[in-house]
Amino acid sequence: MNRDCFHRLVKLFTVQNRLQETHTLTVQEQLMMFLTMVAHGDSNRRTSYEWKHSGETVSRYMDTISSHLVQLASRFIVPPDFNDVSTVIAENRRFYPYFQGCVGAIDGTHIPCVVDADVAAAYRNRKGFTSQNVMAVVDFEMKFTYLVAGWEGSCHDARVLNVATSNPAFMFPHAPEGKYYLVDAGYKNKPGFLAPFRGQNYHLHDRRREDGDRRKEMFNYRHASLRNVIERTFGVWKSRFRILRGIPRYPLEKQRNIVIACAVLHNFIKLFSSEEAVFNPEDDAVDDGNAQDDVGEASTQQQQQQQQREESNDMGHIRDHIANAMWNDRLD
Repeated sequence: MNRDCFHRLVKLFTVQNRLQETHTLTVQEQLMMFLTMVAHGDSNRRTSYEWKHSGETVSRYMDTISSHLVQLASRFIVPPDFNDVSTVIAENRRFYPYFQGCVGAIDGTHIPCVVDADVAAAYRNRKGFTSQNVMAVVDFEMKFTYLVAGWEGSCHDARVLNVATSNPAFMFPHAPEGKYYLVDAGYKNKPGFLAPFRGQNYHLHDRRREDGDRRKEMFNYRHASLRNVIERTFGVWKSRFRILRGIPRYPLEKQRNIVIACAVLHNFIKLFSSEEAVFNPEDDAVDDGNAQDDVGEASTQQQQQQQQREESNDMGHIRDHIANAMWNDRLD
């Protein structure tokens, strides 16, 4: 965060008296103390020592500022412009015109959390540590356009999406007809959500194989390459806010608020510190992370049945149309 961006943040918190100067701390100091904690992941005790204030004061400002940032989420985490085609797509012949209806990418990520023993089982994810499952939607400028936090670590990504899209209280930004989000193989291919073909390889070295459906492999590779923006966004987000690698032992609601607050700050920095190199990674490598694992433990037969159901719906036809167009253009 550069100096101008920080001053904008201070103004944002003072213009409506969200923070007020005290006899011991200015508004700038209050915000700097908070930013130091979330950026470096410092503990309450360390921050208390560094700033020469009590642990109660540090905790209070962490709670106050994160709560205010959550209130500002609707202002800085906004749905994408569904009428716009991102320049990332429009200016790349690998993606345009095939993905011109794409408005973003969706995925989940796990943020380590500290919970009481009586609920630890619910928050323990498949990797063995307790976490909250965070689902996000990002655009191709690496900004969050939707985020829901606080789900138990044992909850599958697909379930989080299903609840968020079916319950109006979550205010999910549904894509209009003809538009869609990119999702990985752990989600269903259904209206508004375009998933890759199941059972097809799509890493670069795999595409050199002679077996398999090359048409589907090409689609999956380009789909993964475009969807990779959400993996890169998560990487930038967690690198910038190291508190996300291990939030201190706060109440669960406070831990959830910190996650949302960091997402708001991520977008705020993206808006007002666009020159920062961390937001302009040139790496276009395909990194699917746990995409294949997210399919779960379903048998090959179950995956084939799911694939057949997906191919019979509207998004299945759209996916086939895109795959055919890509392959035909390659042959021309």
